[in-house]
Amino acid sequence: MKLSAQDLEKIASVTLQHYDQNAEEFWRGTRSHDVSQNIAALLQHIESEPPHTILDLGCGPGRDLKVFAALGHTAIGLEGSARFAAMARAYSGCVVWQQDFLKLDLPSHHFDGVYANAALFHVPGQELPRVLRELRATLKPGGVLFSSNPRGQNDAGWNGGRYGVYHDLEAWRGYLTAAGFNELTHYYRPEGRPLEQQPWLASVWRRSGQNRTLKNR
Repeated sequence: MKLSAQDLEKIASVTLQHYDQNAEEFWRGTRSHDVSQNIAALLQHIESEPPHTILDLGCGPGRDLKVFAALGHTAIGLEGSARFAAMARAYSGCVVWQQDFLKLDLPSHHFDGVYANAALFHVPGQELPRVLRELRATLKPGGVLFSSNPRGQNDAGWNGGRYGVYHDLEAWRGYLTAAGFNELTHYYRPEGRPLEQQPWLASVWRRSGQNRTLKNR
């Protein structure tokens, strides 16, 4: 069933309102999470010389944004929640753009990497192809997209005040490939657990096309 413009507006506004209202609790619950595996997965596949220009899509209160900056990269956050955006600016010291994922306004060919940790699953399936094309366009040729999403059987709906879509690997591959990305790797998280105890699907993708700026060999 196709979602109307009103449906999409509700999905965005209610989900963002949930994050605004629960910002402090969310920060307490996620501040100490170790996602170094995800950060490394993005950075190791960027072929240009560092420092890199990184977009942290859905940066939340700024935990990972601050890590990218501490590593010497030019890190820019993008966050739909006004409360999170303010927290991320204060915590990381980085520029943070407040934008709805469904209404992105991004520069072309600007970023070496886009880091979307627990973010893109909020995008309804019918809008995901467009959003992925917009992310591809903001990457430099050969740029890299990292994503990590809670996985499922391609079901969608509301969960605790937030809208989400829970893709399996094959469906996710279909979306990314159609949008002009080539798969580099994927894995499940948390590390070191049986698959049934790994609810997160992480994957790394390169913008297809030529004219990459390669590292010196």
